[in-house]
Order: sequence, then structure tokens, then C-alpha cells
Amino acid sequence: MQLIERRRLILGGSLLPLSLARAEAPALPAPAGRVILTVSGRIAVTNEADTARFDRAMLEGLGLASFTTVTPWYDGPVAFEGVPMAKLLQRLGAQGETVRAIALNDYSTEIPIADFAQHGVLLALKRDGNYLTVRDKGPLFIVYPYDSDPALKSPRYYGRSAWQVARLVVL
Repeated sequence: MQLIERRRLILGGSLLPLSLARAEAPALPAPAGRVILTVSGRIAVTNEADTARFDRAMLEGLGLASFTTVTPWYDGPVAFEGVPMAKLLQRLGAQGETVRAIALNDYSTEIPIADFAQHGVLLALKRDGNYLTVRDKGPLFIVYPYDSDPALKSPRYYGRSAWQVARLVVL
């Protein structure tokens, strides 16, 4: 009998941080416009079933950052503007180690969550001041500031840079 009570305490205690995160996090409103991103997996804040769905205005409302960098996909330096991935996951109360990014064409890549804060990774909405279109790797493009660290100019990080992102799964 004592073993069962101990298991209840351990199990109940392990769920407490997630339940507190749900209780303390402000609610995520429903999107008013066309949904361009759906996040699922190990997140505490949702707005439809077990997912968080975002339109462009909702993403922009999280706060934007920008950087200019050279990429293998464009000629010359490019200015990207978007939501810092670390900020997006923080807003959703994400509790994972990896994010699987899935593109409109079903391409997927797994990205360590530690990359987001360490490198300042953006979920870009704009390139050179213009919204990204599907024809131009949009509507969302996960980009690293490649010029900030020579190690980022490698197939490892280029492969983590998914364009036409439609879904994120926190693992």
C-alpha cells in the first residue's frame, strides 16, 4: 500500500510543472486570418485541440527580430525578419529537446531546440522587407545567421534550414 502511495506522489509531482505552465500561460487566441503555421507535440499552450495554430498577424505579434546573412540560396547578403524560434517555443511552453519542421512539400528536418537560443535562429516571414511567398521559400523559412559563426556554413546547418514551413512538432 505504501508503494502505491509513493508512486502517486511521484507521478503527481512529475505532472505538476506542466499543469502549472498551462495554468500560468496566457491563452493563445484563435487565428483570425489564414493559418500559416501549426505547432503540436510537447507544448502547454494551444488554441485548437492539442495544437497551436497561427496566422501571420499572430506570429508578428510575438515580436520580430532580424539579421542579414549570406545563404547558399540567394545571391549576396539577405536581410531576414521573423520570430525568434526560441521566443515562439517559450510562448507555447514547449518542453522538448528537438523540433521537427515539416514543409508544404512534406520535407522534414529535425533541429535541436538548443540551436534556437545559441544561434538566434529565426522563423522568417520576410526577406529584404518583403513577405516570403511560396515561390520564394515562404511563407515561413527557418534560417540561421550563417555569417555569425563559420561552423554554421556547413551542410549540417543548411539541412536544418527548412523553407515553406507549415508545421512544427516539439519532440
